Amino acid sequence: MNPNENQQITDAVTQSNVKVVAEAPAFAMSNIYQSMGHASAILFQNAVAAQQQQNTLAQAATNSGVMQIYSLDTVADAISIAKMLNPDK
Repeated sequence: MNPNENQQITDAVTQSNVKVVAEAPAFAMSNIYQSMGHASAILFQNAVAAQQQQNTLAQAATNSGVMQIYSLDTVADAISIAKMLNPDK
């Protein structure tokens, strides 16, 4: 051992290095868990956005169908159907 070295300082540096090495797996796992949580949040956010888009599409299709039903001329259709069923009149 070098006489200019202080044993207490050497021990403190060694212990802090051991502490950093010992904490590395915990930090790595916490980083993995945080990444998984973020990925899951994005997954659910995309699922909600897709569901909203599907609901909008279904509402537009329903609206289009209702508008087609409302645009029918029921009296004229009834007369033409009656003429088809009774061609002699």
